[in-house]
Amino acid sequence: MHHSPPITDRKIRFALIGCGRIAQNHFAAMEKHADRCELVDVCDTNPAALQAAVAKTGARGHAKLADLLASTTADCVILTTPSGLHPAQAIEVAQACKHVMTEKPMATRWQDGLKMVEACDKAGVRLFVVKQNRRNATLQLLKRAVEQKRFGKIYAVSVNVFWTRPQEYYDSAKWRGTWEFDGGAFMNQASHYIDLLDWLIGPVESVMAYTGTLERDIEVEDSGVAAIRWRSGAMGTLNVSMLTYPKNLEGSITILGEKGTVRVGGVAVNEIQHWEFAEQRPEDEEIKHASYATTSVYGFGHPLYYDNVIQTLRGEAEAETDGREGLKSLELLIAMYLSSRDGKRVALPLEY
Repeated sequence: MHHSPPITDRKIRFALIGCGRIAQNHFAAMEKHADRCELVDVCDTNPAALQAAVAKTGARGHAKLADLLASTTADCVILTTPSGLHPAQAIEVAQACKHVMTEKPMATRWQDGLKMVEACDKAGVRLFVVKQNRRNATLQLLKRAVEQKRFGKIYAVSVNVFWTRPQEYYDSAKWRGTWEFDGGAFMNQASHYIDLLDWLIGPVESVMAYTGTLERDIEVEDSGVAAIRWRSGAMGTLNVSMLTYPKNLEGSITILGEKGTVRVGGVAVNEIQHWEFAEQRPEDEEIKHASYATTSVYGFGHPLYYDNVIQTLRGEAEAETDGREGLKSLELLIAMYLSSRDGKRVALPLEY
């Protein structure tokens, strides 16, 4: 794959499409790195959202992606649009020879995800998939412990996402709660937790899942459970509900291993609640400081995520979550949906 030369003599220039809920985190992240990057263009089909974004960022506003691409000086275009629009937009951006950063999930359909990776490869541009949760201090410590093999053999894993999304949330925009543009509790709200399954524990062998729409008036699921078996032999469960009364309760992962037990909980994996290993290490002192109060289930990872993207475009680092990495969690999500639909175990990979 041939990538364009590193940008070292000026700030990295970004453009952003889709000035809604999650775009605010991106604006804040770019603001934090104002010494190394700038936002030059924004785009939204909703005039009010566009006007607010222009007022907030000082970037040039566009009503259409094609207009933005025709005139922008951006190096990389950020997609914070409804999930089902990411594939077509990513391909359009790649064909204009700009790097692509897409919010999660990268796509709502497996084939769409593959096409995005192919289009970016063909154009020689990078595809970044936002996985800001990986950068949370708590999860970085957990990843390090796994890499150092402190758990020994991992036996069991449990992931819980017990949050609340009221009907008003789904009613706030036509695309929300649809299969084509959004995906359900697994694909939208729990996607960062499903990402941890492969990133922390390793390749998944197979999944079995149930999903249901118990309460909300939406196409997609508001609740779901899955049983997972990893190639290593480890087994685990995923429990997801968007119907928690009366507010977000828990976003957690528990890992039980031969020589270690860890639970990272809180509302959004922001508190290390249990950390115990057969062998003590000096860095275990960091555990006390790693937990943080979270005001948002998005965590504080966006600025850290941007740091990696900026470094990658400057030629100083490798991309932590590129399109191929993004496909791993998309593949797991699709496997869970297929299992739930057909009432059977689905093995990975989906395709050879």
